[in-house]
Amino acid sequence: MTFSLDPHSRIDSPVHRLPAAAKLAAALAILVATVSTPRAFVPVSCVLLAAAALSRIPPLFLLKRLVLLEPLALGVAILAIFQPGGWRIFALIVIRATLCLLTVILLSNTTPFAELLRVFRRVHVPALLVTTLALMYRYLFVLIEESERMRRARACRTYGGGRRSTWKSLASVVGRLFVRSTERAERIHAAMCARGWK
Repeated sequence: MTFSLDPHSRIDSPVHRLPAAAKLAAALAILVATVSTPRAFVPVSCVLLAAAALSRIPPLFLLKRLVLLEPLALGVAILAIFQPGGWRIFALIVIRATLCLLTVILLSNTTPFAELLRVFRRVHVPALLVTTLALMYRYLFVLIEESERMRRARACRTYGGGRRSTWKSLASVVGRLFVRSTERAERIHAAMCARGWK
């Protein structure tokens, strides 16, 4: 089974055909405008909705990604409720976070990650950081496939059971996955050092 973190990054659309550097610059401009002034909320929303429509990414996919990541924003925003003028601050944080999340989701799903890394290299982002990002992205797929294999093996050996049994099984898979990923990381590091990587 093939996994993808950005399944729509290679669609043929006007947004996808734009240069990666231009999309990254536009995303940064949108993020700065969103964070710096509430007056930018309406124009930024219009730009993002237009970009989403032109990108031909299914709206349901974008909505699912937003819903998946929104609790991170809500977790921070909830603390603002207890401050003076808390509901206004809460609403501002949620709107800003949602617009920023949608910007990043659109960028990551209209630009292959390898192209973003090339832009980072061109603008002289430290080489160690770019290499770390590339390795992290590459081995996320390995971890996802390993966890899916372990989950299937566990499901084949487990008959029935309630919710408690399911959580216990999940905790066991996560624990084993952590051990296996640590061992794999050490093997990969040793292999890279043996080939002269520093």
